[in-house]
Amino acid sequence: MKISDTIGVVLKGKDENRVLSIGPEQSVYEAIEKMAEHDVGALLVLSNHRLVGILSERDYARKGILMGHASRETLVRQIMTSPVVFVSPRHTVDECMAMMTEHHFRHLPVLQEETVVGVISIGDLVKWVISGQEQAIQALEGYITGAYPG
Repeated sequence: MKISDTIGVVLKGKDENRVLSIGPEQSVYEAIEKMAEHDVGALLVLSNHRLVGILSERDYARKGILMGHASRETLVRQIMTSPVVFVSPRHTVDECMAMMTEHHFRHLPVLQEETVVGVISIGDLVKWVISGQEQAIQALEGYITGAYPG
């Protein structure tokens, strides 16, 4: 569990690698309802199984509420972020963390060719890094106390 690990490895290690999505012609209300139901902060926007955007709670707050758009009358396509920054399973944890920090977002779709294979959140990456640090600490403690197999 290192920052040089690939996102493909991280996806395999996730408890649940579900891809939650909404269509661009659905209402923002439906999207918010789905986010609440699944306790997530963003949905991929798919049209004919292709990634066309991403809708986050931040999009809703800034482009919906603050602009006076009613969620039941506003379509997802009107406030979604597009084009979407995405990664492949070959990107590393470190590369993804740098992208998320630079662009100020918390979710990255993972595409293999043009097919969505998962979504990585900043929380997923932080958990991965912390787990790696815990393993390194345990190994060092074992080495120091002589319990480390030599």
